[in-house]
Amino acid sequence: MKVLFVCHGNICRSPMAEFILKALVKARGLEGLYYIESAAVSTEEIGNPIYPPAKRCLTQHGVWFDPGKRARQVTRDDYNRFDRIICMDGSNLRLIRRIIPNDPEGKIHLMMSYTGVGRDVADPWYTGDFEETFQDILEGCEAMLG
Repeated sequence: MKVLFVCHGNICRSPMAEFILKALVKARGLEGLYYIESAAVSTEEIGNPIYPPAKRCLTQHGVWFDPGKRARQVTRDDYNRFDRIICMDGSNLRLIRRIIPNDPEGKIHLMMSYTGVGRDVADPWYTGDFEETFQDILEGCEAMLG
């Protein structure tokens, strides 16, 4: 299963999701079954590292992250490379359609849809609440894994 998490800039929510899912997969001994990345719908943060408060939140929860992770933008090619493309909010879902206009295989989903709730993952860029974001993403990832 190849999973791509997507948020606006790829410096907060989507890299948090990338490393949270990697930690859950590792804890369950499923590493060989998953390939996980993250990307942005915008070009604003390309090349930038994970936002420091997001790193702190992951560290506080004992979630390892790659300090070399840098933001990149989703490409049309990603549609063929990944089995699931998971957006953090409705805005990401709308913007990804400019890059990947069609989803004939039904690969593009909202993160919280796995929990049965059609709401957005809280955006800590605006709320400042990285813990709330962490909990949303953890809940979504656990639901996705079943």
